[in-house]
Amino acid sequence: MARRNLFQPPPPPSDQPAPAKPRFPETGTMSGVRSTLKDLSSNAVRELDPDLIDDGGPSDRLAFGEAEVDALAASIRAHGQQVPIMVRPLPDQPGRFRVVYGRRRLRALRGLGLKAKALVRSLSDEEAILAQGHENSQRLDPSFIEKALFIRELSDAGYAPEIVMDALAVDKPMLSRMNKVARHIPAAVIQQVGPAHGIGRRRWEDMADAVRDGDIDLVALTAPMPFDTVASSDARFEMLAAAVAGRQQKPPRASGATPVIHSDGTRIAELRSTARALTLKLSRSDAPGFADWLEANAEDELSRLYDIWSSQRD
Repeated sequence: MARRNLFQPPPPPSDQPAPAKPRFPETGTMSGVRSTLKDLSSNAVRELDPDLIDDGGPSDRLAFGEAEVDALAASIRAHGQQVPIMVRPLPDQPGRFRVVYGRRRLRALRGLGLKAKALVRSLSDEEAILAQGHENSQRLDPSFIEKALFIRELSDAGYAPEIVMDALAVDKPMLSRMNKVARHIPAAVIQQVGPAHGIGRRRWEDMADAVRDGDIDLVALTAPMPFDTVASSDARFEMLAAAVAGRQQKPPRASGATPVIHSDGTRIAELRSTARALTLKLSRSDAPGFADWLEANAEDELSRLYDIWSSQRD
């Protein structure tokens, strides 16, 4: 121990008593125990009146039917609520909450007149979205189109792409694909089709591409379709896909084609140029017999034209 300097006067006495050392210091094992107790307290399940819980916020599931809610209510009636919902307090409405996940359970509990077992968390909007996405992805396995709609809703609400990707556990290319599908296929049409769990990403993407490339109005196309008579969501998708394919099979418009006119005014043919091909179309009605003659002499005549082109190029 260091010796005290004998030539240095002792410090003046203090009127304030020295602070008492805590009996259980906030270090080491006791700090860990207190932290554990705090976590256990925050994880405690509370019973809340369902009428105090709002249903707002982004939804990652398409609308569920009464039969689905009734089946869940029957299970809760028989076995109790096995899995708590998660809610967060509404800062501007003391005593009220907003559901983070567990909307179906909440609706079933309301129908039964039971209190809701809930985890109460003070979460930011971003934290709530992450919790909702992770819980539902692990437990409910949403379909591709449900995830796509959820992503569009989050993007429209202004959430950063990084938050959306974390919530749905998708990478940037998949985020772009899902956004493309949800942008080109109207939400009203998707609601009519339903979750379509048996329909994967590729077929939804193909449909979105067809709608975009063909400039198809899906809302008008589906207006007369009897979706309500088809029980299966996958079958409703097939009905929609068949209608889109039928619209694609319509003959293309003649706009963009260049007519080939003879000096006497006869319309000989029509040329259509794209990045990959040059198409020559002859009408058997505009120039009767000429199409047959060219068909019989196409090899010789095309070879002659090729020779002329070659000589001019050289």
